[in-house]
Amino acid sequence: MPLPFVGSEALAARKLNRYQLTTRYDMLHWDVYVPRGAVLKPVDKAVAAWLWSGRRAVVAGVSAAALHGAKWIRAEHPAELIHTSRHKTDGIILHSDSLADGEVCTVREIKVTTPARTAFDLGRRWGLPVAVERVDALLQACDLKLVEVRALIDSHPGVRGLVQLRNVLELADHGAESPQETRLRLLYTEAGMRPTQTQIKVFGKWGELVGRIDMGWPEWKVGVQYDGIQHWTDPRQRTKDIDQDAEYRELGWQIVRVGADLLRHRQRMIVARTRAALQAAGSPM
Repeated sequence: MPLPFVGSEALAARKLNRYQLTTRYDMLHWDVYVPRGAVLKPVDKAVAAWLWSGRRAVVAGVSAAALHGAKWIRAEHPAELIHTSRHKTDGIILHSDSLADGEVCTVREIKVTTPARTAFDLGRRWGLPVAVERVDALLQACDLKLVEVRALIDSHPGVRGLVQLRNVLELADHGAESPQETRLRLLYTEAGMRPTQTQIKVFGKWGELVGRIDMGWPEWKVGVQYDGIQHWTDPRQRTKDIDQDAEYRELGWQIVRVGADLLRHRQRMIVARTRAALQAAGSPM
């Protein structure tokens, strides 16, 4: 059976019998089943919620983002729907938002808010840092322009969360490749030194690509790399990082490396080190 599925439809089609349904599958929502012990991804939860609605709801919020291909959505987060039903169920957040023409598309034969409308909703909820992370992830996944999201503000005057949304759109960036990179960029922005570019391609003397820097200030040749766990545990990756840093230095770049511990516990040190590198390069920051 596909994951997930409507139990009554499977029985009617004789794809399985009631004994198989009750012994091999768990009911996630009313008449919506998944294999027993299955680990559900955000996309699976989105499909299950849509099936629970009788295929009438529009998938929205983080569930829409998941269907559009956004990463870094926590598996424990409930599915989100725009639906008029007054019947609630565990594991699904229901919104009663109105949708204008052109704000719904189809993904995998499922009605979903468009990328622009999805960003519009994500940017209004859950607090500024989380909202920026989610919009960043959607920008990474889709060919979405922030101007498309800004256009929706005029179409929905008075909707809750527009003040936060405007701030989110000012802070969002297509170049964040992880939530940690988003948080790091926000840290610099709060310190008054927002990176002027993300995913900076650095080329060697003969035009060859040396590498890509997560964020930085190309005008001062100061870059920042966020090192995930693989940069510390994978010997080949670590060797590559060391060799790459040497090439960057030969080309006049200063690289500030940041790991999870620094970002979590020593943010002042990150700012101080980066500011020192910028000032050494001649920046007034």
